[in-house]
This record gives sequence, structure tokens and C-alpha cells, in this order.
Amino acid sequence: MCVSAAHAQFRGTTVYAGRRHHPVHGRIEVFGYQNTAVNLASGPNAMLLHLPGRNLTPDNFIDVGRHRDVLDRMVDAVEGAAAADGMAWMDGPVPQAHVFEHDVYTVVLAEDPMAVYAALERVPPHRRPAVSPELFEFYALAFPSHAIVLCCFDNRDTLRAKPLLLWYEPIDPDRIVVPAIDCHTGGVPLFGSPVERDHVVIFGVDETDVADGWGRSPDHAYSAVVEWPGDLRHRLREFLPDRVVVGAVPGLDRPDLLVNGDFGIDVADLLADRGLTRLDSLRLVGP
Repeated sequence: MCVSAAHAQFRGTTVYAGRRHHPVHGRIEVFGYQNTAVNLASGPNAMLLHLPGRNLTPDNFIDVGRHRDVLDRMVDAVEGAAAADGMAWMDGPVPQAHVFEHDVYTVVLAEDPMAVYAALERVPPHRRPAVSPELFEFYALAFPSHAIVLCCFDNRDTLRAKPLLLWYEPIDPDRIVVPAIDCHTGGVPLFGSPVERDHVVIFGVDETDVADGWGRSPDHAYSAVVEWPGDLRHRLREFLPDRVVVGAVPGLDRPDLLVNGDFGIDVADLLADRGLTRLDSLRLVGP
């Protein structure tokens, strides 16, 4: 569920997106991402994510601290998934594009794909990938209003990446979209082509947005209340959902979701708890 600058494998991907009433930032969308990355290139590599948000800076990245299982707790609430690792971010704002470190990654963040391309020279040489300019042109044409996150790495070992968690002002207030286009060869993704789906997609909601029975009915096997630990920091808890629903799982029998494209769900359907048992509300979204 990402695009790589060169040959790579990404397994066990979990992606989360949810709307949240934050006491400081107001109505926001929170995005979470975690996977196992294997670099198959001869040199540095990178993965790209396009996010439907505005005005992102390193300050939008949330430090999960010692709570290394924030995404796994969401999965555990509905699927009983195994535990995972965590993450820590260091920020450093710069003109046009931001370049900063996250444990196995050097991250480049910008709302202009060509600004990301220009900032590659600021990535340390041992992590600087040789990214095709056509790939950034693809993002500029297909996702002109999206923020671009480029995670650069040089690691031949399989590593369980710590969860990426960040917030932003969503472009579309009525629909939640998560990046799901795939291409792990360094080439330009082809929309509509068959892809393997080896990931879990989770959507989250605020307690105040839904009725009391949301996610509690046995008829809704894919939704649940998340049990957060008592020692969870208040600043982190403010970004996390009260209830979650699984939108896609490995082995999904929805042929329409097994082609290249992003996943989306209408906020009204999510809050109404409609069609989520059969995953009917999840849609493939094009550029």
C-alpha cells in the first residue's frame, strides 16, 4: 500500500484514517501507517505516501512515545492481531520541503512533489535514493492537492517499522481516503491494474459522533470499541479514536478492491454504521 523508489517488499501493512475533534486543532483527520519493509535495491530506497491534507509540517507528526502498539490496539479490537513496535520523530522545518529523521528513515515532506524531488540533495548520501523524476511528475498530475511523504531508507533487513502517526486538515470533509496505490519497482503506478492486498485498513470515529450502539452489535463483526491503556499520555490520546471499524483485511473477497487505487469511505456511512458488516461502504478511489 505504497509506492517505492526502487525494488522493495512491503508486508503486513496496517493503515488507519479517522476524523477527530481535537481540542486545539478542531476537526482534523488522523492518519496512521505501519509495515515491514525490505529493500531489494542495490542502494538506498524510499517509499512514497500521498496524503489528502493541507499545511503539513513536521509538527503534524505525532510522537507515540513508549506506546508502541497504537495501531495494533485498533486491530486487536476487531481482529486479535499481534503486537508491534513504535516510533519516535525528530523535526526540522525548512523552506519548501521539510527533511527530518525517523529511526530507519530520513523523511522528506512537502505539498509539492517537485519540492520533494529538489530536496533529495539534503538527504544523507547513505539514504538518498535515485528516484525517477517521472514518479514525482506522476504525483504532481494525479494528486495535485496532496501532501507527499517520502521515507528514505538503506536497509536490507526485514524491519517492523514503528507506526507513523500524523494529523492534517482533510481536503474533502465528506469522505475519508487512504493512500493504497501500489508499485514496488520504482516505476510509475498503473491505476486499475491488478495488485495484491496484504494489509488491514482501519477507520476510526469519535464517541460523540456516533450513536450509543455503534460498533457494539454482534451483527457488526468488523467494528469495536478500542481499549486504550490507562497510562496513555493525554496529548497522544487526543489524536486517537474511540471506536474503529475494519474496512479491508487480507483475503478480502471484493474483486473491485483488488485493483490499483486508493480506498475511500463516505463519512456519513461510517458514522451511521451502514453496510460495514459486508464492507459495502468501502470504495476504490481514483485520482
